[in-house]
Amino acid sequence: MNRSNKGANTNFIQMLEDIAVLFIVYLIERKAFEDVILPETQPKCLALVVVFGVIYILANKEARIYNVTLFFYMDRFWKIISKSWLLSAGITSGFMYVYNPHINIRRFHLSFILWAYVAICVNMVISRLFQMMITNHQAPRAAFVGTFDEYEKFNYFLNKTSVRVEEVGYILDREMPEKRVFNILGNLDDLEQIVRNNELDQIYFIQHSDDNIAQIQQYIDLCLEMGVTVKVVMDVSYSRRMHRSNSYVSSVGTYPLITYHTIALNSYEQALKRLMDLIISVIATIILSPIMLTTAIAIKLDSPGPVIFKQTRVGQNGRKFDIYKFRSMCVDAEEQKKELMEHNEMDGFMFKIKDDPRVTRVGKFIRKTSIDELPQLFNVIQGDMSLVGTRPPTVDEVAQYKRGQWRRISIKPGVTGLWQISGRNNITNFDDVVELDLRYIDNWTLWADIAILFKTVGVLVTKKGAY
Repeated sequence: MNRSNKGANTNFIQMLEDIAVLFIVYLIERKAFEDVILPETQPKCLALVVVFGVIYILANKEARIYNVTLFFYMDRFWKIISKSWLLSAGITSGFMYVYNPHINIRRFHLSFILWAYVAICVNMVISRLFQMMITNHQAPRAAFVGTFDEYEKFNYFLNKTSVRVEEVGYILDREMPEKRVFNILGNLDDLEQIVRNNELDQIYFIQHSDDNIAQIQQYIDLCLEMGVTVKVVMDVSYSRRMHRSNSYVSSVGTYPLITYHTIALNSYEQALKRLMDLIISVIATIILSPIMLTTAIAIKLDSPGPVIFKQTRVGQNGRKFDIYKFRSMCVDAEEQKKELMEHNEMDGFMFKIKDDPRVTRVGKFIRKTSIDELPQLFNVIQGDMSLVGTRPPTVDEVAQYKRGQWRRISIKPGVTGLWQISGRNNITNFDDVVELDLRYIDNWTLWADIAILFKTVGVLVTKKGAY
């Protein structure tokens, strides 16, 4: 299992923004001083800027300004970045006068550090507002369990950090509290069904110092078996007793917070994965548009019905979405499926027939070459799917999932994945499909995604396992 927690609480986006701001100021200053600084002395100016930037970023990191759980108070952030700026400016100015460079280089550096301070102060406000809008849009769906008064206090602290969640509702762990509670989802004893019904990504257990931690251990294990992240907000005295290899400890305000997870949580890796999905999908859509247009015409001429086949599939943690494919079957394929169930060649919930009578003439070709999958690039661009992930199941399949099988949908489904490069339709046992999906989740890395994409190209060329 990929249990790497390095950088899990680090706001890498803010760090990259600060680096970008300093580089932009450098480019502006370089343009402003291009008439007085010779080309051969430009490396000296750049060296001072690099040293300044490294010191500034490290100082900010040491002050925990890049920690997502740090309270965003404007005066606190201003003091931190001012101290970091003063340290960076002081050290680089010391270097500059020790080595006594040309006066124009000294003027360049003085102008740079002054404008850099203005830029980082402006960026502090703008970037935080921008990140809040982005994180609100992509916030994980969360439910809360525990003492409601403690929840309100914790939520007050949480809203002062960069951490954002979509509050789905409250799960009762005892009798109904006297104080009115927002959207009650049910009782803790029904946790598995609550997770299934509400597309939950995270569960927060708000623990009081008098609570017995062992009482919630079974629910933590249940959530992890289903691929749901658990965050235990707890009293300090219990923090060491609950620490495990697939968890990490942080804090929100005065609350210690232990996070248990079954997939990599590092935000910068997820951001890079999404960026890779967007770039490759857009480029692939443009390059393959002539093939898609030709396919659409061929489908229309071959048989009556729409060109694009839409079907409701289940995405990350139970979210439903419409998957797009080129239609490769007759229009009444779903009605005929009931009559063909006895010929199903898959063991489990999936349905596959090698010589499916519902497939059209054009359909046989586009399924064999996987051209029918190309419209899923639009699902990737929309954010419902990823280029690499688990196979997107149907609603009927998910309704029959056992608890341990639910974890295979704890990430976004993919256009390709381990199933596609490991035999595809030659794998006829659903448990083997689940095993491949869980292996992908447990060992997920960006490099693994890239390797799967390259292997997918090989599978498409050889048409291995396609029918």
